[in-house]
Amino acid sequence: MRQILNTLYVMTPHAYVHLENDTLRIDVERQKKMQVPLHHLGSVVCFGNILVSPALMHRCADDGISLVLLDDNGRFKARLEGGISGNILLRQTQHRRAVDEQFTLATAQAMIAGKLRNSRQVLMRGAREADDLKDCEILSTAAESLARSIRNLPTISSLDTLRGFEGDAAKVYFSALPYLVRPNIREHFAMNGRSRRPPRDRFNALLSFLYSMVMNDCRSALESVGLDPQLGFLHAVRPGRAALALDLMEEFRAIFADRLALTLVNRGQITFRDLSEREGGAVYLEGEARKAVVIAYQERKQEQITHPLLQTKVSVGLLPQLQARFLARTIRGEIDGYVPFIVK
Repeated sequence: MRQILNTLYVMTPHAYVHLENDTLRIDVERQKKMQVPLHHLGSVVCFGNILVSPALMHRCADDGISLVLLDDNGRFKARLEGGISGNILLRQTQHRRAVDEQFTLATAQAMIAGKLRNSRQVLMRGAREADDLKDCEILSTAAESLARSIRNLPTISSLDTLRGFEGDAAKVYFSALPYLVRPNIREHFAMNGRSRRPPRDRFNALLSFLYSMVMNDCRSALESVGLDPQLGFLHAVRPGRAALALDLMEEFRAIFADRLALTLVNRGQITFRDLSEREGGAVYLEGEARKAVVIAYQERKQEQITHPLLQTKVSVGLLPQLQARFLARTIRGEIDGYVPFIVK
């Protein structure tokens, strides 16, 4: 099993990240705060105003360590990487498959099936644990709606129809998601559907922050197996958009981000005071809360889970890597159809 490499998140404003021999060193106000051997790292993610030395940039490029720049709120800004990894033959096959309408639709349907099944599991678990009968009814009704959507997936005959179908199912899911928040704090984390760029409420702000980290992990996984993260099957291709990474993360949204967001809120690890509204109505996580979320996300990645296909325990953080490999094998024709990861 491949060793899971660490993602280092640098969040302290004005921190200086630089190279020292074969290690990455972080200084804050000219004082050393951390030093990490480079061979332990798979990527370095910098939030906001972080200083990175040119020597470290060159070394990261040479060693295949991705350097990702996000703004203070977790929105993607830039990515530095070395030479393109992977087999050009795999990428050529990927590009040929992308214009095969039958393959593209079947792969996109499988990805949406994984997303809906995992989303439904979140709602069903919440319904079982709900103390309030009304909450239980709302969650159960939404879960049944997603079940109908899953059953109807095979009848969809075009990619545009599938995208609209997925959007309708997502509205049902997000309308029920607030009922998984504890009743005594629910008013502080109310949602009116999914909002982004910018998020318009506290829960959406927390989800957006988590989704940005899931997205980075999925993109890194695709690049590590040699796939082109820009060329997707479900998401439309646009300049600067990592469409395939967005495709891959669909099956992980509920289990990587949504469940973690609910845990953080319901346990009081993130409170309404940790999120603030900015001019124009946008809502964002505050500095210390961002650190708490990153730590919780990293801890989640270390947890063990049984993979349904491999029938063996793996770290949660390895799931994008494994699914990227399954996707590559599907594109090559070694597997008859992509099988998404579905949590039990």
